[in-house]
Amino acid sequence: MGLAYAIEHYLFLALGVVALVLAVWAFLDAVRRPAANFEGAGKRSKGFWLALTAGSTLFCLLSVYGGSGGLLQLIAACVAAVYLADVRPAVSGRGGYSY
Repeated sequence: MGLAYAIEHYLFLALGVVALVLAVWAFLDAVRRPAANFEGAGKRSKGFWLALTAGSTLFCLLSVYGGSGGLLQLIAACVAAVYLADVRPAVSGRGGYSY
């Protein structure tokens, strides 16, 4: 039974590290983009996305170092994924998605 708990622990740790990498990537990308690109693409403001991605980065970091994050860590990873999949292409300045 101890082996199963060890596998579960390391699996959750690996998933937490993946979520942390996604959150850091989303935050650093949001920092790099000009605020005018967010408004021009019809997305929420740069400050809004900076706050969300910074919060998700902080929460994922605390989850990796402090133990399990559970559902809140999943929500933080989803925030980063939404930024990377939807907002980043639109504010990249290369056309992206336009509706």
